[in-house]
Amino acid sequence: MTSRTSVNLTILQTSDVHGHLYPTDYRDSGDKPLGLAKLSTLIRRERSLDPSLLLIDNGDLLQGTPLMYHYAKFDRSGVHPAARALNALRYDAAILGNHEFNYGTELLRQTIADSGCPWLSANIIDGVSGNPAYGQPYRIFTHAEGIRIAVLGLTTHYIPNWEDPANIEGLEFQDALEACRHWTSYIQEKEDPDAIVVCYHGGFERDPLTGAPTEPLTGENQGYALCRQIEGIDVLLTGHQHRLLTGEINGVLIAQPGSAGQALSKIELEFVPGQDNRWSLQRKSAALLFAEEAESADHELLALFAEDERATQAWLDQPIGRTEGDMTIPDPFTARQADHAFTEFVNRVQMAVTGADISCAAIFTNAARGYGERITMRDVVSNYIYPNTLKVLRLSGQDIRDALEQNALYFEWNESLGSLQVSPSYLVPKPQHFNYDMWEGIEYVLDIAKPPGQRVVQLERGGIPLDPGASFDVVMNSYRAGGGGNFGMLKDKPVVREVPTDMTEILAEWILKQDVLTAACNHNWRVVYGAQGQ
Repeated sequence: MTSRTSVNLTILQTSDVHGHLYPTDYRDSGDKPLGLAKLSTLIRRERSLDPSLLLIDNGDLLQGTPLMYHYAKFDRSGVHPAARALNALRYDAAILGNHEFNYGTELLRQTIADSGCPWLSANIIDGVSGNPAYGQPYRIFTHAEGIRIAVLGLTTHYIPNWEDPANIEGLEFQDALEACRHWTSYIQEKEDPDAIVVCYHGGFERDPLTGAPTEPLTGENQGYALCRQIEGIDVLLTGHQHRLLTGEINGVLIAQPGSAGQALSKIELEFVPGQDNRWSLQRKSAALLFAEEAESADHELLALFAEDERATQAWLDQPIGRTEGDMTIPDPFTARQADHAFTEFVNRVQMAVTGADISCAAIFTNAARGYGERITMRDVVSNYIYPNTLKVLRLSGQDIRDALEQNALYFEWNESLGSLQVSPSYLVPKPQHFNYDMWEGIEYVLDIAKPPGQRVVQLERGGIPLDPGASFDVVMNSYRAGGGGNFGMLKDKPVVREVPTDMTEILAEWILKQDVLTAACNHNWRVVYGAQGQ
């Protein structure tokens, strides 16, 4: 044992980078305080202070920007950009996120093979062999002073509720809590490390401070239960929810660094000599390092993707059509309160390509701005930011009513302002505007003055009240069709038809074929509050 009184060890965590290598959101050319190239400047600074630090990515790296989309759909030459980034920054480990599967297992396996670091996955299992399907469950990292750190990788097991079945064929997703219980016990018994770090691509189902439930306990997020129910975890690195968090739960240090490369988690562990020639964890702390602290992006890292970026930008700026009339979205919240030409267009395309009579779609973020007079690929991918496919479900009239009641929870009344506002449950712990749908093919009114569960005050089709027992074919994105967003009434419903093409491709091809889009709106739905509905 060394004669030193203590040894400090640093762990840096990125998570939910979502393909943001450059400091841009691709909506304009402005430099933004985000992206892995800016975090790289901070990583290099921290590594100069502690050359032996551990650098870990906690998932959702392969999807989320036009650069990653363009590579997956049109290029696929050479080493995957995500693997290039992991290798250039000398990551020690990577964890699988749910969005790693969006472009299929072939591309994922290519990325893993191209990566110089191990990918850790304890609860995603090969259905044939029964073994972990990707990489290994955990890895032991040994510090120069002999300190042994166990890093265990877990992924939210809720993926089958969202993902295209073709992209996860042959895989089993074990309950992350139970997998953690098994592997933590195994690591303690077989490895006897000086500290255990669990890297979980999942978040917290309860408020970290109070323990109060913050979402339906579906199993999508189990971070609070991991801290409270499993002995032996020293640090829990989380993600998935895109939150900026540090703190402790039941003595377990926690951290979550937001999304899109906006921040980096820094974990500091102090070890002191213990009994039996061992090291003892004396102190631990967590902090967030923000991309805005970087004076500039790492130009060496950016140079690795210069050609990818050039090709992506050229593709984004291709004009593919134009509009007649107004399809812009000046205010997304207003556009969610009554039928709008942009959502009408998306729903109409979904109905046309699938033959469904009814459709629902969302304005995914408050950054969505619709289409101006000239439409480019940048406009398409900026408004439709997820690689969803389409599914047609056979639903009853009651299923549709239940789904609309779920949608109505998006709103609440602000007494002081005398107006509608977004319910806090759709803003915390992260914005979930993508979980509010607008429907076409039916006529409906949501009255937010009514109690939850009774807010659908009008529901008709062609002027006739919708029969609760009748069947209807409804098209929606693949995420919603799996029940994602607390739409349990849609889960496991009969699938009438699937369109495996990415929705952005469907929209782009439609616009190219039409050349001119005429803005139209049949005003088939609205949201009111009490007397407004009269």
